[in-house]
Amino acid sequence: MSNAPSGLPVGRGLLYLIVAGVAWGTAGAAASLVYRTSDMGPVSLSFWRCALGLVLLVAARPPRPRRRAAVREPFGTRALRAGVTGVGLAVFQTAYFAAVASTGLAVATVVTLGAGPVLIALGARLTLGERLGRGGAAAVAGALGGLAVLVLGGADTTVRPWGVALALLSAAGYSAMTLCTRHWGRDGGADASATSVGAFAVTSLLLLPLALAEGLVPHTEDPVRLLWLLAYVAAVPTALAYGLYFAGAAVVRSATVSVIMLLEPVSAAVLAVLLLGEHLTAATVAGTLLMLGSVAGLAVTEARGARSRPAPA
Repeated sequence: MSNAPSGLPVGRGLLYLIVAGVAWGTAGAAASLVYRTSDMGPVSLSFWRCALGLVLLVAARPPRPRRRAAVREPFGTRALRAGVTGVGLAVFQTAYFAAVASTGLAVATVVTLGAGPVLIALGARLTLGERLGRGGAAAVAGALGGLAVLVLGGADTTVRPWGVALALLSAAGYSAMTLCTRHWGRDGGADASATSVGAFAVTSLLLLPLALAEGLVPHTEDPVRLLWLLAYVAAVPTALAYGLYFAGAAVVRSATVSVIMLLEPVSAAVLAVLLLGEHLTAATVAGTLLMLGSVAGLAVTEARGARSRPAPA
């Protein structure tokens, strides 16, 4: 099932993306606890998430064998990939936080995560030549329908044009990051570890001035708890999840990536019910089942397609 010059099997790439999507979903619950524990703002939290995640990624990187030094890709290529993915990541996160502040969590989530698969499917067709197919289109439609039911079902929403525009900007950043990762992965030049480190370095630099303006150091009456929460946010939904995301997105079709990552709101909804005391509603159940079915169907289709393709020389 290996479909990439990197040698990572597509099946393992799908597993990486599933774990990453579930891990991303825990970030919202952890952020809610951070806000309850301190006066930290969303941009500052995003900065510390990226900066501390960068430290963990650098510490966890295995040393490169010296014999591979001669075949390392040029510095300019690595810098370009780090810059593009870092800017995409910064736009994705910051515009999403701004959209939440402007038009509310429900609308911002639906527009950002709903527009992402559509933009990615169109971009992959135009730039990468990846065909979605009828089954894939049906899975994307089902996943988007499930997302709308899950997030908007029973919720009071206010739609503000500026907030929707910011959410679309966030989706564009996410789409660019995913398509570029897939492009470099198909060429065999994408090193997931190097991509993650470079992206977080660029994102941290871009977010630093915004975080300083918002207030970099929070006030809290429970600093130990805050540090544990920040450590979790940096380790699990950041360093681990994005490392797996960049590895999986390099070998799995872009549209499939975008649908699998919709596991994030499913994971967040489950945690909200189990840990934050929110009520389990019919909309939560229906949306979750619809999204899980779509993700499972698209993942099976991707795996079968990988088996039918010849392995690279």
